[in-house]
Amino acid sequence: MEFNSHKAIYLQIVDYICEKVLVKEWLAGSRIPSVRELGVSLEVNPNTVVRSYEHLETNGIIMNKRGVGFFLTENAVEKTVLLQQETFMTESLPLLFKNMYLLQISFEEMKAQYETFCKLNYPQL
Repeated sequence: MEFNSHKAIYLQIVDYICEKVLVKEWLAGSRIPSVRELGVSLEVNPNTVVRSYEHLETNGIIMNKRGVGFFLTENAVEKTVLLQQETFMTESLPLLFKNMYLLQISFEEMKAQYETFCKLNYPQL
């Protein structure tokens, strides 16, 4: 995973996990990597992963079964969609609209680009 400097690392890890859920790589009810496992695989401090997991747990996406590990909740997909929609609507969309306006890009042009992007990047969905 490559991190960018414009967003806190723990939130980038949250986004990484949410994407795994949304593309169905990690399924509802299943165990997810431990704090240490994910820290090693992403090359980050385990405390950063703990912060990400706390954020996801607060939002009802994961749960901790003491002594067993972390698991996705049964409604993890729905909760993930809600969390990511809220983030998109408040952070990404205003910037997108600003750029569309400044660059004079129409919604029709955006729709065509969106459809092409989806076909190329998420053919399984």
